Amino acid sequence: MKNPKFEFYTRPNGRTEFQEFLDELPKKDKEKLLTVIASIQEHGLLVSQRMEWVKKLDEEIFEIRSKVSSNIQRALYFHVVDNRYVITHGFTKKTQKTPKAQIEHAKQLKVEFEKEENKNDNYKI
Repeated sequence: MKNPKFEFYTRPNGRTEFQEFLDELPKKDKEKLLTVIASIQEHGLLVSQRMEWVKKLDEEIFEIRSKVSSNIQRALYFHVVDNRYVITHGFTKKTQKTPKAQIEHAKQLKVEFEKEENKNDNYKI
């Protein structure tokens, strides 16, 4: 099985919510989260699950987990095909459980992504 390759989702309106989230983070938090993403891509999902870098939230949505002292960052993502994964957005976690609103937002972005992908596929020859 190939190691995952992550990409950040850019919405039809031009916004890349995960990049916007990264840009707002303190330097150490941003570096740690990007390091975790690179480690997942390097070591694969099985190792990442054992290391608790990733967690399955439901049938479609997963989270990347990062922590610097008391700052807990999460990036939500979904699987597209093969080793392609898309990060929808990120947030700073303040509660024990991942808020349902964050999971729902990731699902909405996944649906939006799939519509855009299908639209683009129709133009390919």
